[in-house]
Amino acid sequence: MAIQTLDTAKMAEATGNLYETVAVLSKRARQLSAKTKAELDQRLSYFEDLSLDPAEELRSNEDQLRISLEYERQPKPSRAAIEELEQDELYFRNPTAAEGDGA
Repeated sequence: MAIQTLDTAKMAEATGNLYETVAVLSKRARQLSAKTKAELDQRLSYFEDLSLDPAEELRSNEDQLRISLEYERQPKPSRAAIEELEQDELYFRNPTAAEGDGA
């Protein structure tokens, strides 16, 4: 995979501050990562309770590997968060800015 540069000025337009944008992206990436991990754990939990003979265990291990590789091929959470920001699909709000407006 080639390195792709990002226009930080364009990214900062979303919040008005590059550091706030990075904070928003990191929080969204953590949310996506937690969701993906929960899905993976749920799909792999099926294999935890199985007591199989060696031949079935080999097939079970192959299925576990296939599922794990499927999740490894997905885009990284940080890249997915950046894509959401670029496509204006990312919703965020700044609660401290909202408090200052009402005073």
